Amino acid sequence: MKAVCEHLLDIGAVSLSPNAPFTWASGIKSPIYCDNRLILSYPEARKVIEEALADLVKREFPEAEAVLGTATAGIPHASYISWILDMPSGFIRSKAKDHGKNKRIEGAFKEGEKVVVVEDLFSTGGSSIDAAKACEAEGLDVVGIISIFSYELKAAEENFAASGFKHASLATFPELAEVAVARGDLSEEEEARLNLWREDPYDESWCR
Repeated sequence: MKAVCEHLLDIGAVSLSPNAPFTWASGIKSPIYCDNRLILSYPEARKVIEEALADLVKREFPEAEAVLGTATAGIPHASYISWILDMPSGFIRSKAKDHGKNKRIEGAFKEGEKVVVVEDLFSTGGSSIDAAKACEAEGLDVVGIISIFSYELKAAEENFAASGFKHASLATFPELAEVAVARGDLSEEEEARLNLWREDPYDESWCR
């Protein structure tokens, strides 16, 4: 979605640096870094993105009855979506509490309720799939998982396909790179190198 890509670039939620790559916690050298937490600090961008997320739920998962955000990045976006769509909301902890009721899913939900899991970013998809499985373990029916941005790595597509969970994103790496080239933020040669990285993030030949 071009408008979302424009906002992500404008506010620096997605940063492109093909000549001075970022290093992820996994050790992967990457020409792109995503920090969607910044969206919350920019009302204009936030309004566009949250309304687009709500439209994404309505379009792709019209049967949804509630939205649950992943902790912590997905929580505020799930809250905004639920407000716009007038739906129940809650969140999924990365692991169950070790005290009190030992809950991992927070919120009041009925068994069999159709829910959408809200994530801020898809990289390999592993944490999103884990959150969705936690919902299913509590008797919820996960109809889909959504995110603001996706790197569209092959590992994510393979993991989602294996899990059986449907997924959708507002903006993707190829779309954002195309917008960045059109804006003059990125050259076509740099875009080609970024696409090499996306094809195999573990192969560092793109940055040599």
